[in-house]
Amino acid sequence: MVIYNINEAPFIKEMSDITTRLWDKGWAERNGGNISYILKEEEVRPYLDTSRVLSEVEMDFAVPYLKNQIFLVSGSGKYFRNVKQNPADNLVILRISEDGKKYQILWGLVNGGRPTSELASHLKCHETRLKQDPNHRVILHTHATSTIAMTFVHDLSEQKFSRTLWQQITECLIVFPDGVGIVPWMPAGTIDLGLASAKKMEYCRIVIWAHHGIMGAGDSLDDAFGLVETVDKAADIYLRSASVTTGIKQSITDKELLELSKVFNVVPRKNVLI
Repeated sequence: MVIYNINEAPFIKEMSDITTRLWDKGWAERNGGNISYILKEEEVRPYLDTSRVLSEVEMDFAVPYLKNQIFLVSGSGKYFRNVKQNPADNLVILRISEDGKKYQILWGLVNGGRPTSELASHLKCHETRLKQDPNHRVILHTHATSTIAMTFVHDLSEQKFSRTLWQQITECLIVFPDGVGIVPWMPAGTIDLGLASAKKMEYCRIVIWAHHGIMGAGDSLDDAFGLVETVDKAADIYLRSASVTTGIKQSITDKELLELSKVFNVVPRKNVLI
């Protein structure tokens, strides 16, 4: 039974807040970026009749592991800056069908549209991360400026890229000890990009799309946002340091990073530290 205004739902307010913060950071120019958030049936039911399906759409791929899962997803071509003013136009709540081959729209996109063009990447990554972590709930993709810039000037080896990021701020190794995955440039919105990203998500929560953006996975919107924010700050520090005429004179050493990992009881990804 629906008894509350959906605009007052915590998950709508959370999504409105995060999309605004991403816009404010300059990471969501125009209609850039997309988010998908797993919702629990009991969270949604007070705000929405989940048995009422507005439409059903066949997908070009299947996600059987996600059958009957409900998601809050940003819309394709929608601007993050507009979400807070009009969630119903810019967001969509959908459910994956029993066979995992279709999505069913339950709410949103009131003025037309469809879920993010990166839906394949999101759902494939959700499928992978849920197998790694049952508490996983969010995939966040944004055009984090410094991270993108770093993919133009740094070796794209995952080991080298992860090590450089860890060396910039003490918290990096603590926040993402599994390092980063890197997908070389690929056309956006394709199932191939989704499959490549999901493969990386088997062993890390951050996937960088070279010359395009970054995906972060988390158990909440704050978790995924904070992960991406930490990576991009480290990238920014690296770019600033590397650009001065003296070059980088010192950084956190591998020995110091290993000491740090012991203090905070984290296990650095293999073959990153020398």
